[in-house]
Order: sequence, then structure tokens, then C-alpha cells
Amino acid sequence: MQEIERKFLVTSSKFKEEAYDSKSISQGFLNSHKVRTVRVRIYGNSGFLTIKGESTADGTSRFEWEQEIPVEEAKSLLKLCEPGIIEKTRFLVKKGKHIFEIDEFYGENEGLIVAEVELNSADEKFQKPNWLGTEVTGNPKYYNSVLSKNPYTNWT
Repeated sequence: MQEIERKFLVTSSKFKEEAYDSKSISQGFLNSHKVRTVRVRIYGNSGFLTIKGESTADGTSRFEWEQEIPVEEAKSLLKLCEPGIIEKTRFLVKKGKHIFEIDEFYGENEGLIVAEVELNSADEKFQKPNWLGTEVTGNPKYYNSVLSKNPYTNWT
């Protein structure tokens, strides 16, 4: 139930050549308070309800609970979400013993591409792909709950 991950900007589209899978994601937030977020997601043909707690000071770890729900229920819940539905495609790339999840955003977040890697500990070593750029772990403006309110295309 504890999620440990690091997040990076992506410097090129070369990750698409390495991806072994990709799916569309639509997601919204029933609650986007920094202490807790409640997310509704449609990932491919599946629905999910996720609750996340506040991040640690370094941003690498936080409580996460997720439950699969029927996709029709997820569609109904998306209608109740706060304004700012996130649309993106998630690509999966295996590097060494880790899987990178690369999100290419659309709509008001067009142009933003972020990679995440889940780890067993905050200091776990991992192989960095050559398209991995600046680390943004712990930077709240890259949290999806924040992007739904202050999208990438509004940044100066």
C-alpha cells in the first residue's frame, strides 16, 4: 500500500520505439486535496478508483490504495469529478529489472511527457534510459491532481 516512485521529464519520443504496450487513460479527481486525493481512472477498458495520501518530504513515497471498478461506474464517476479531466497515453518500457511508465499528455497538458519508475526503496538503483531527462520527483506541479487545475499549457 506504500508507493515508492521517481518521476522524470522525457527528452525525446524514442521511448515509443522501446514500448511493449500502451493504453489511453482518462482520469479525474473527486478530491484533489494535497493530504489526500481520490482519483477515478479509465485505463484502456478498465476502471479504477484510487486513494493517495500525502507524499513524503522528498516526494518519493506515499500511501496508495487502488481498486478496480466496472468501467461503466468509472464513466459515471468521471462526471462527478472536479473540473480538469486528464487525457493521456501511457507507454510501458522495460529497462533492466524495472518498468517505466511514460505518460504523453493531451488537451490542456499537450506537450508534457513524464516518466515514472516504481521502486522497492527510495535509494534503489535503476538503469536510466537515454531519453530520461530532468528529475521532477516531489515537484507538486507535475502531480496529475495539480495538472488538472493548472495545466501545462498555462505555464509560463
